[in-house]
Amino acid sequence: MTRLNEEAAGVYVIAVTPFLPDGTIDFASCDRMVDFYLDAGATGLTVLGMMGEAPKLTVEESRDVVARILARVNDRVPVVVGVSAPGFAQIATLTEMVMELGAAGVMVAPPSSLKTDDAIVIYYTQVAELIGDVPFVLQDFPLVTGVQITSNVIARIVNTLPTCVCLKHEDWPGLEKISALRVDGMLDRRISILCGNGGLFLPEEMVRSADGAMTGFAYPEMMVEVVKHHAAGEMERAQDIFDAYLPLARFEQQPGLGLAIRKYTLAKRGIIAHDTLRKPGAALSTVSRAEVDHLLARQERRLKELN
Repeated sequence: MTRLNEEAAGVYVIAVTPFLPDGTIDFASCDRMVDFYLDAGATGLTVLGMMGEAPKLTVEESRDVVARILARVNDRVPVVVGVSAPGFAQIATLTEMVMELGAAGVMVAPPSSLKTDDAIVIYYTQVAELIGDVPFVLQDFPLVTGVQITSNVIARIVNTLPTCVCLKHEDWPGLEKISALRVDGMLDRRISILCGNGGLFLPEEMVRSADGAMTGFAYPEMMVEVVKHHAAGEMERAQDIFDAYLPLARFEQQPGLGLAIRKYTLAKRGIIAHDTLRKPGAALSTVSRAEVDHLLARQERRLKELN
């Protein structure tokens, strides 16, 4: 098992959790999904994230999903597992479980109760003590967590906790934060910065010296191509590819409906069998489905023109 480290780069796709219409886990779709993500060029996977409906799973279901995905991945790429939870007991249990199964590391978001810079630093210090030598990703997603983590606070965490190897950057607006963290002397060591928000700002984030993406999108091949062309110095080509997918990426970023749109699109593409969200969860209306269908049809025409 390869452990996550500061060199993590490329595209770590946030995996959805497929469900059957009755709400039980669709393991056959899990297998197809993993194959699809890897065929699309993912350099890693992240499971049980916020868009993976992790809070809706029991501990046993979480274990079964992680075990199935890790078995299908079969050590071809690193797998990061979200272990965010209200209490340390859950974090410790989940971390031990997924690392024994073969995960490369874990991702931890701050609880909404953290109100000061010192409280944030203390929290992650205690998390690091709790999980020992397990490498972790600091998830910075204030739009959902309500916790504002400044670049200086991130620096304090990174500079004192060697097991913090990656920042999942999901602040919005947040491009200046990336630049601040890349200033010489800000960090004692260079860590990986992988960005979220459905890849909606990926070209700009790469220019600001991000290492790639750790997020979901129904067309992960877009993110793979943008990162690849940026690495080759072909920024105009990267931007052209991004622009071709922008209408669908924008539509998928609607708060409250994004996951439903992503699952519907993945189902339309034949990657998962059903677009079921486990309750509670928003379902797409007939009108919304028609809007996605329209965007998908336009997407196919746009890709033909791009190629």
